[in-house]
Amino acid sequence: MERLKFLRYTAAAGTALMLDPFEGMASSTENKIKLALVGTGHRGSGFWGHDLLKSFKEHLEFVGLFDKNEGRVAYVQQQFPTKVPTFKDFEEMVKTTKPDYVIVTTVDAVHDQYIIKALEMGVNVITEKPMTTDEIKCKNILAAEKRSGKKVIVAFNYRHSVHNMQVKEILSKNRIGKITSVDFNWYLNVHHGADYFRRWHGIKEHSNSLFVHKSTHHFDLVNWWLNSEPVEVSAYGTLDHYGKNNAFRGTVCRGCGHKDKCKFYWDITKDQRLTNLYVKNSQYDGYHRDGCVWRNEIDIYDKMSAQIIYANGVTVNYSLTTYSPYEGWQIAFNGMNGRLETWEDIPYLQKMPDDQSKHHAVEMSQAEDAAAGDLREIMVMDNFAKNYEIFTTPKIKGGHGGGDIRMQRRIFVDKNDNPHNVMAGTREGAMSILIGIAARKSIEQKRPIKISELTDLVPMANRF
Repeated sequence: MERLKFLRYTAAAGTALMLDPFEGMASSTENKIKLALVGTGHRGSGFWGHDLLKSFKEHLEFVGLFDKNEGRVAYVQQQFPTKVPTFKDFEEMVKTTKPDYVIVTTVDAVHDQYIIKALEMGVNVITEKPMTTDEIKCKNILAAEKRSGKKVIVAFNYRHSVHNMQVKEILSKNRIGKITSVDFNWYLNVHHGADYFRRWHGIKEHSNSLFVHKSTHHFDLVNWWLNSEPVEVSAYGTLDHYGKNNAFRGTVCRGCGHKDKCKFYWDITKDQRLTNLYVKNSQYDGYHRDGCVWRNEIDIYDKMSAQIIYANGVTVNYSLTTYSPYEGWQIAFNGMNGRLETWEDIPYLQKMPDDQSKHHAVEMSQAEDAAAGDLREIMVMDNFAKNYEIFTTPKIKGGHGGGDIRMQRRIFVDKNDNPHNVMAGTREGAMSILIGIAARKSIEQKRPIKISELTDLVPMANRF
């Protein structure tokens, strides 16, 4: 079989790739966008704090910081280039500072509290994914948004990556005909995957499982790629590796007597930023960032699969593994006229070395440069064809494939730049988490769960 390989950028993906992150930004603005941050942990103070100011300081300013951990918020305040007021009361912060946006980056289970209160106080909201953790909270957010007339942006940064935008471009052109099924497999390595079990994410009360916290990213991508919404979910999940599945356990890694024989031992004190954020402030809330991955109270799944039926008739088979030797994903779209396959960071396909212990840190960084000689590939093959096509885009090292800064730019600077309806609101936030919520219910109730059991929203066969 002849392998056809060439570089092809479509208009939206190519422009997004080649555009300088600061192109089109004014040197000064008369009225900066005022932001109030709720939740000053690693993600909030970094991606939504330092990184945001580094890229867009001419367009925005922080007017308030709120966190229930008084030590952490005081530390984060010191890291800002100018002194931002801190508050012990969320409503007082909003009343005093009158922000244009409240950014919510707290523990997932309390997103709804701050989203709804901000909306009721007449302020737009930007929230980290997942929008919330259960169907009741979801209904309450949708109702509050409707009542208030204000808007919620859900930060689905994966949509904005150059590679994922290219997949969307090809599918939107009906390249493989009507899509009938999708196979989607996501792998978290033993470094990044284990980290969810060290933190609050390992308790369903806080995260409603990785089906909601992590997979909402993946479900949203599929919803967007298919331009459709889910109607039914069947799922399977167990806790086979972490939690109680070990002969020994501790409470936290620091000072643990088992560290010499535990492959998952992690010394948080080697990371000064995490030490300053969490270790030095654990006395205020009792939270330990380096919790033992074998703790008995861990009750989320570490092995998950789901079958999702969409309103347009597509069946999606999805799986998430949390203890893989490598981190990456593979997806295949089966159409009436052909098949599209693509992947990211699969070692034997990438054929380039990748330090798995640092893989997630690199992805979370905001390095915008492409990896020299490394490409993302998308294979398309027509039925009855002898050859196939390979579409390629350069692999961007950091920022979730370049998605982070593109999403931030679209929120704060280029608000009219919305290719393929890439910006996500509450409906997109709802439809992604409802798949995860339905998956957990399916496992617990041992039956398929219809989305109509969870929401008054009627799933659309064609979103746009």
